[in-house]
Amino acid sequence: AAAAAPDGPGAAADGDPAEASPTSPVGRLAATVERLRREVRAAQAEAEGRALIELAKGILVERLGCGPAQAARQLAELTEQARVTPLEFAVEVINQAARDRMSEVTDAFLAAATGLGAAERDAAAVRLRAAESGALAASDAQAVADSLLEHALRPLGAVAVAVWAAGTDGSLTLAGSAGFSATEASRWRYVPPDVTTVARRGLAERSGQWITSLAETGLPTVGRQVYPDGGRVAVPAGTGGRIHGVLEIAWPGPLEPQPPQVVRQVEALAELCAHTLETYTPRAEAVPEPRVLPDAAELTELADGLHDPALVLVPHVDDSGQLADFRIQHVNTRFLDPAGRPRAVVSGALLLEAYPMTAGDSELFQRIERVYATGEPFRARHMHLTALVDQVPLSAVADISISRHGNSVLLIWRIEDEAARLASLLQHAQRLGRIGGFEENLLTGQISWNSQMFDLYGRSATSPPVPLEDLPAHAHPDDAVTIGRFLRTLLHHRRPASAAFRLQRPDGVNRHLRVVAEPVLDTDGRLFVVRGAYQDISAQHWTEVALAATRDQLAHTEQQAAERNRLALQLQHAIMPPAQAPLQMPGLEVAVRYRPAETEQLVGGDWYDAVVLPSRRVLLCVGDVAGHGIEAATSMVVLRNALRGLAVTGAGPGQLLSWLNIVAHHLTGAVTATAVCGLYDPGRRTLRWARAGHLPPVLVRGPDAAPLPLVKGILLGAVPEAVYEEAEVQLAPDDTLLMYTDGLVERRDRSVEESLTHLLTTARTAPRTLDQQLDRLLTYSRSDTDDDTCLVGVRVD
Repeated sequence: AAAAAPDGPGAAADGDPAEASPTSPVGRLAATVERLRREVRAAQAEAEGRALIELAKGILVERLGCGPAQAARQLAELTEQARVTPLEFAVEVINQAARDRMSEVTDAFLAAATGLGAAERDAAAVRLRAAESGALAASDAQAVADSLLEHALRPLGAVAVAVWAAGTDGSLTLAGSAGFSATEASRWRYVPPDVTTVARRGLAERSGQWITSLAETGLPTVGRQVYPDGGRVAVPAGTGGRIHGVLEIAWPGPLEPQPPQVVRQVEALAELCAHTLETYTPRAEAVPEPRVLPDAAELTELADGLHDPALVLVPHVDDSGQLADFRIQHVNTRFLDPAGRPRAVVSGALLLEAYPMTAGDSELFQRIERVYATGEPFRARHMHLTALVDQVPLSAVADISISRHGNSVLLIWRIEDEAARLASLLQHAQRLGRIGGFEENLLTGQISWNSQMFDLYGRSATSPPVPLEDLPAHAHPDDAVTIGRFLRTLLHHRRPASAAFRLQRPDGVNRHLRVVAEPVLDTDGRLFVVRGAYQDISAQHWTEVALAATRDQLAHTEQQAAERNRLALQLQHAIMPPAQAPLQMPGLEVAVRYRPAETEQLVGGDWYDAVVLPSRRVLLCVGDVAGHGIEAATSMVVLRNALRGLAVTGAGPGQLLSWLNIVAHHLTGAVTATAVCGLYDPGRRTLRWARAGHLPPVLVRGPDAAPLPLVKGILLGAVPEAVYEEAEVQLAPDDTLLMYTDGLVERRDRSVEESLTHLLTTARTAPRTLDQQLDRLLTYSRSDTDDDTCLVGVRVD
């Protein structure tokens, strides 16, 4: 216990030798313990080294064909020439001769360990071989755990290791551990089935579990209280395709992602554990009520006693010892091959040879591999199976059961009978389609109904069926003519017939039914049987009625919408015709353009105005009412006419917009709109303007074009009262002023700034006349919102 203390969490209990005086009793005791510890470690290393050196001598005896003494001299000479220790050279000889998985892992690990010196790399190779030697020579899993931790895992920073044996029922038994206290190991000696732990997760996944920190997962496991934030690795331990247990490794702190070489090293160590677990027998007190599993012979007897088709499979391994396939050891007498082959053809064959497509279809072969590896049974219903016979795939549907018994696998498949399956499908189809079938013998009067017929008629299953001649008494009186025509065609003319009628049930519910029937004649041509079916079409009938009403309502709504759009379009064109003659006055030329929306259903509220006031000033304005349709068009008319009337008062543009805001908010149903209003003084060549949430006018002067500086102003109708800021701009001869609505520039995939930049680029190239310039702006407009567009151009002479 004292020798193991420095490697465990209780090392401080022995005291620190450096803190005790060498001459004191405690100091002398600590020095003695340390000396004994070194001697024990040296003895262990010497014993393991001798085993590896003797193994290397044996390899030289076999390779050189010499005796042991000569092999020893040859090993000493080669060691001296290589200038390494005898133990390091022995490991090199073993690796070169074995070329096994441990050699591959050692080579890959040393090749990637570029940060290690030569001595450290050689020591790593010795540790791996020493771990292998100790594990293979160990008598039980406990000795394997001690050897792996001491030689291979402590250099990787691990502090503890647990070797778990997997039971056939899904349980886990702690076969051996190192680094954990005896109390902790006894608490975890047995884990029942279906309890999720770190080892259970490692058993369920082939790649294992690499957990950075236990605190992140919350999974229970051995030693969690000692290392609550430590990293864990749980790797399945298996050979020949069968998993015998799990190797779990503990780190004291979080585990960083490991390189592939370390991952392969851990997998190789898990494979070493599997060789011991393969023959591991749990103690009686560890596992409650251990089961004795039958061998293949007993499983064959069990399969013959089953009432379902069964196959007994045994593993088939390749030359390297890896599971390659399963051999069909036995098929019972109830076995049914999907391809119809006899039992003798299938028995004794490899599974993938007899059924090549099981490797892909429904992953059946992978399921069998999984059951054989873990011992956990698998069951599935209605799995599709495919057999490939003479290059022709044959399909079947079966219930599957797979279980492992000892070293064999029992596969049971119950192939569904096609006729029974079709009959079941027919019953479901009749139920879903609310179809009832009947057959009536006209000679004997015997009537056969299925269960759906009683449901359709609203009658109990014990009540007598209704004959065809009594059908008019159960139908709606208004359908008497239809029922009479149906019965005459069927019974008198002896031809198939159908009819749709309303059935009056005893519970007072009326159902819409469709009946289809056909006559059956005997050898003399006489009618003796009538058979047919009823179908409940009530849902279809009421759906058709609802659709007809919906179509009528939709047609009426479309007619109303078309009429409203026509009126809105007429009103819009009456106020603002698309083409208008330019406004001419001395020293000023004004031209306007209005482009309506391409879709008549999107009639909007864009408006413009250019009029000479009694004061000889010119009112210039554009606006856009939110929305479309007749409401937007009528609101546009109200605002346009109100602004024209208010402008006669001689107020400035800011005051005009304040009054117009009151009109929009109180007098027109609280509509919102944007607008730009300007008053041009021909004598001074100045423009006073204000804006209500609208884009500013653009001034084109020579080769330059730029928007006027923004002034403050909220959109119309948003608040009861608002104040609008004014600005004044001095115009010069040949200047052009452009006022427009957003239909000229707005795009769905571009910002307003990008669209305005394009407009300014187009406006800089000014044609000779104002009309040509406005037409050019409309032509090269990139707007894609299909909205109305108003454009007012003013050119100073």
